[in-house]
Amino acid sequence: MKRATVLMLASIAVMAPLIAKAQVAGSTLLGVANAELREVAMGWSAKHQVLGKAVFNDKNERIGSVDDVVIAPDKAVSYAIIGVGGFLGVGKHDVAIPVGQIKLVDGKFLLAGATKEALKALPPFAYAH
Repeated sequence: MKRATVLMLASIAVMAPLIAKAQVAGSTLLGVANAELREVAMGWSAKHQVLGKAVFNDKNERIGSVDDVVIAPDKAVSYAIIGVGGFLGVGKHDVAIPVGQIKLVDGKFLLAGATKEALKALPPFAYAH
């Protein structure tokens, strides 16, 4: 009798993820699947690891900081808003940089080939209202 109970419990355990994902017609699956959680956990947290962090060039010069991350209408993260120059927010120049151009190297955000002057020469980023 114990073996049958163990087999039944094992079957339920194997089926539980399938049962939990079952959808009713017209309903929407919310959240992420267990398989996706690992991928999410390996990503960058905007709040904890990106916002406010310094951005350096390949000469290890601090050229700005990440002030925001803009998500495109198609839901793909598209741009980091980098604040360049200024003091206490006065005279700061915000620019949009494609996220794909920023690399994480030795715990620092690297924008290869950039300088403060080059970033200040880019068109300023302004939020649409």
